[in-house]
Amino acid sequence: MASTFNGENYNVNLWEAHKNMLTQPLKDNDIEVYTIIKKENNRQKTGLELIASENFASRAVLEALGSCLNNKYSEGFPGQRYYGGTQFVDELEILCQKRALQVYGLNPENWGVNVQPYSGSPANFAVYTALVEPHGRIMGLDLPDGGHLTHGFMTEKKKVSATSIFFESMPYKVNPDTGYIDYDKLEENARLFHPKLIIAGISCYSRNLDYARMRKIADDNGAYLMADMAHISGLVAAGVVPSPFEHCHVVTTTTHKTLRGCRAGMIFYRKGVRSVDSKTGKETMYNLESLINSAVFPGLQGGPHNHAIAGIAVALKQALTPEFKIYQQQVIANSRALAAAMMELGYHIVTGGSDNHLILVDLRNKGTHGGRAEKVLEACSIACNKNTCPGDKSALRPSGLRLGTPALTSRGLLEKDFHKVAHFIHEGIELTLQIQKDLGPQVTMKEFMEKLSGDVKYQGLIKALRDKVESFAAGFPLPGIPDF
Repeated sequence: MASTFNGENYNVNLWEAHKNMLTQPLKDNDIEVYTIIKKENNRQKTGLELIASENFASRAVLEALGSCLNNKYSEGFPGQRYYGGTQFVDELEILCQKRALQVYGLNPENWGVNVQPYSGSPANFAVYTALVEPHGRIMGLDLPDGGHLTHGFMTEKKKVSATSIFFESMPYKVNPDTGYIDYDKLEENARLFHPKLIIAGISCYSRNLDYARMRKIADDNGAYLMADMAHISGLVAAGVVPSPFEHCHVVTTTTHKTLRGCRAGMIFYRKGVRSVDSKTGKETMYNLESLINSAVFPGLQGGPHNHAIAGIAVALKQALTPEFKIYQQQVIANSRALAAAMMELGYHIVTGGSDNHLILVDLRNKGTHGGRAEKVLEACSIACNKNTCPGDKSALRPSGLRLGTPALTSRGLLEKDFHKVAHFIHEGIELTLQIQKDLGPQVTMKEFMEKLSGDVKYQGLIKALRDKVESFAAGFPLPGIPDF
């Protein structure tokens, strides 16, 4: 049946079907995507998630993330938008900013926050763009020593991170014998390099950072000190690790790791008086707010993701509760229990333990490396990631495994449970060593994977361990929306 619509013929049945499509649930509208999500949901339920940068967001966070706020464009900032109809997203963003300052105990006269970054990497790049400018100099912890790509990573052959392409980067390192950051060497190199900004941040470093020492080094060189607390933001919020805010000029973070929100980022910056001239009494004010806000928008991003800002706001409210502090205390207790259990099994833990949510297991004394162990553990439903250890020569063949406790702690695991997790990991690494032994010392990764996936004997051993792991994991509920 045809009718008229704007002077054109159209099919009434198709138009009705179009309207129905907009209200169909996912499982009816797109069975392929729905099926993939169901499979991923089952993987998370039945597996052990030990990736240190992952967590399970609450149902409330996910509901905010999947809300109608996804539909709204709002380029600009509260009260200064380039679109109409933004009164409620203004209200939301202001609420999110207020909660962010409250969570970290910050006075709004001394600190401001931008909650628009799409994630942690864009947040970091916005700070560099605002404060360092092209070809300015930065110093961050080297990636092989526990830093992050966005802290300026490069190799002899390639500038890997965009940070190292657009800015001049000189890394600082850990002591290869202890695994601890060598602050003396950082101080010495900073005097030679004259950085504009020093980054106090980690991706795989299990000890607290000495922010006071780093601030002194920054001051001695006229540099800004920026903390990237992405990994530890939830721990900082709960007051269970030292806060970077006392000493840093700028603090960036993701919101989905220990903070347990959705995937997004925030930038905190100092406001108010920066210094007072001792002779004249003249005050010099911080100008970070306008520089950072302009770098985020319109410098590097378009419209903010309002649904993500809603998810951040919900996570921040949860972070203000006593229950959240108990959770973060348990994250650290579980990390230390996992480290102790692995050491009892004969594994070398870099720095000998942990102050935070992660540990780094050096497998060199076992005669294998992280790439092989990661693949075997993954086949056994244990998710972790290979990672370089101090002294490694190649990031392509890292010696270690990074193990984190936030996600499984969100599922309710306690110290005794992580003792069992350690034994599952040990069984997986023992399987790794058996496969290596069968293949000989010069085995390639390709040959190793062919043996892992094609040998009937090992398929049986892997299934036996996987069944134990999945039976154990199924005893702990998965946070989030139950429909999947």
